[in-house]
Amino acid sequence: MKIVFLEPLGLSVERIENECNVLKTLGHEVIVYSDRCPDKNIERASDADIVVESNMPLRKDFFDACPNLKMLSIAFTGLDHIDLQECEKRGIVVNNAAGYSTEAVAEETICMMIGLYRNIIENDKITRSCSGMAIAPGREIANKIIGIVGLGAIGQRTAKLAQAFGCKVIAWNRTPKIVDGVTLVDKETLLKESDIITLHIALNDETRNFISAKEIELMKPSAVIINAARGPIINTKDLANALKNGQISGAALDVFDTEPPLDKNNPLLNLPNTILMPHVGFATKEAFEQRLEIVIKNVERFVNKA
Repeated sequence: MKIVFLEPLGLSVERIENECNVLKTLGHEVIVYSDRCPDKNIERASDADIVVESNMPLRKDFFDACPNLKMLSIAFTGLDHIDLQECEKRGIVVNNAAGYSTEAVAEETICMMIGLYRNIIENDKITRSCSGMAIAPGREIANKIIGIVGLGAIGQRTAKLAQAFGCKVIAWNRTPKIVDGVTLVDKETLLKESDIITLHIALNDETRNFISAKEIELMKPSAVIINAARGPIINTKDLANALKNGQISGAALDVFDTEPPLDKNNPLLNLPNTILMPHVGFATKEAFEQRLEIVIKNVERFVNKA
C-alpha cells in the first residue's frame, strides 16, 4: 500500500521514516512530506491508499480526487475537520490519535487560568516598556471553585491538576461519571458557582454555542472562562460583549471559530482581559512523539487486517 504523510507532524522527516521501518519492511511505500501545504493535499494524496495528517480539513473534493483511499490515520483527537459521512459512504476507515495530548492540554488549561489571574501578559508588557509597576494585584487559584465542562480524559486530568493547587472542583458531564474529588452538578449550578469555568467537550450540534449570552448571564462578574476544546462551543460575539460590559472578568482561548491566523475584525482581539493562543494546547515535544507512535500503530493494525 502507498502511505502518505501529508505533513511532518512537528517532527523531522527522518524521525517519521525511521518509525515506519516495520511498514517498509512489509513492502509498503511510505512518503513523508516535509511541509504542510493544504493546497497540495489532493496532488500529494491522489494515488494514496492511506493518508496521515493532523487537522487540515478533508472534504468531498479531496475524497473524489483520491479513489484508492482506504484509511485515514488522523494525528489529532477531534475529527470535526473530516467529512465522516463521505468516509462512511466510501468505506474509508478513520482512526484518530486519542489521548496523545491529554497532559499537554490539561497543563495549558492550568497555565491559562494562572495567566488570567496573575495578569501575566499585561504585566509583561508593562515591564518591557520600563514605564511602570504591576497593573493590579493578581488573584490566587487556590481555594477557588473550578467548573469543568466535560469529564473525558483531559477534563479528568485538569481536575487532578486543579486539586493539586487546592481548588474545589465541580463538573458537568453529559452522562454520570464518578471522578475522585469531583462533584457532579447540573449546567446551571456550574455556571452560577464557578470562579473559573473550563471547557473540555467535543463540538457537535448539541454543544455548538454551549456558552452564549444566556449562560454568561448566570456567571459571576468575577468569573473567567477557559476554552481549549473547540471554538464554536462559545458564541464569540456574546463572549466579546460580556467582556466589554464587565459581565465576566476574563477569558483565555486556544481555539476559535476558525483556525488562526484570526480575522483582523475578530471582536476578541482588542480586549485587554483576554489571553489568545494560536491553537497550541496539543503542541509539546512529548505529545508529538506520542501521537506519532499512535498514528503509526493505527496504520499497522489496518494493514495487518487488510
